[in-house]
Amino acid sequence: MFTQDFKRIGKRLFDEHLVGGNFGNISIKVKNGMYITSTGSFLDDPGDLVLVNFEGEVPPQTSSEFRVHRQIYRKTQHSAIVHAHPPYAVAASLVFDNIIPKDSEGQLLCPSIPVVVERPGSDELAQNVANSLIDSNLVIARGHGTFAAGKSLNEAYLFTSLAEYSCRVITFEKDLKK
Repeated sequence: MFTQDFKRIGKRLFDEHLVGGNFGNISIKVKNGMYITSTGSFLDDPGDLVLVNFEGEVPPQTSSEFRVHRQIYRKTQHSAIVHAHPPYAVAASLVFDNIIPKDSEGQLLCPSIPVVVERPGSDELAQNVANSLIDSNLVIARGHGTFAAGKSLNEAYLFTSLAEYSCRVITFEKDLKK
């Protein structure tokens, strides 16, 4: 049903080096739940998507970050989520508690990128990420990766790309000042 959209976004994530191997996951909200990539799937060829209801049991093949995705959908108006591991954004999350983009696109679209600290896959991470995304489209889990959300997979992808670009600019600026 949504497989082609997931493949298209997954390919962009790979092409931009925003994910590697079988890292990251993608989901889209449906009436009483979400479709999400399965655990260990490659985002550019995700295979069968998993339907997870907002309440009740979770199929065993579901991505380990289903808690975060489910909590975002419960607490926010977002309809699509991309979780990626962009290297510059992950590195910046190890240094900053809140990332302030210096590039014009970052300042315009996401003037502040919060960094949350919790164990990947945990209920605590799910709560902190969802709370950060109530009035935002982007958050970074320290040392783990970005959670970008929006009204579509395209929008969630764009915020993922924005995070990496803004963090690259910050790194390049610091290098030039040396």
